[in-house]
Amino acid sequence: MIEDTFMLYKLIVLYMLGRVSFPLTNAQVCDFMLEHSYTDYMTLQKVLAELSEANLILTSKHHNRTQLTLTKEGAETLRFFDNRIGEAIRQDIDNFLKEKEFTLRNEVSILADYYKSTSGEYEARLVAKDRDITLIDMTLSVPTLDLAISVCDNWQAKNQEVYQFITSRLF
Repeated sequence: MIEDTFMLYKLIVLYMLGRVSFPLTNAQVCDFMLEHSYTDYMTLQKVLAELSEANLILTSKHHNRTQLTLTKEGAETLRFFDNRIGEAIRQDIDNFLKEKEFTLRNEVSILADYYKSTSGEYEARLVAKDRDITLIDMTLSVPTLDLAISVCDNWQAKNQEVYQFITSRLF
């Protein structure tokens, strides 16, 4: 019984990732699973780790976010086992994704990350995408880690304003 439940959690994650055309974050998947009381946080993290180890999902880190993407193998597995996901669960997932699509897409379309450069300074890489099109991709050099973190955090909050300012000056 526990094996079947754990498998269902994996299928739920695969189904969610298969229903969107963009990555979802670990936090977004957690929000859904916890909001609907399907499982607890620790169990979900184990599910995600096993899916990643099995190459059914791809995980990538961006600043303080982990993005999840369905792999080809994950899509094949989902096709084979998707009949094990009940209609009520499918409806919960579909409703969640429909209600929050704009927010979910926006959260993964705005990327910010920082790293220490060979010169000893920090570089903050800031990206804004719309679907698969990169709207802006810039790297700012800053002298301290605190500034790099601040730049990344501010990019998350003010990316549209910054993008509009830059384009208005260049076009």
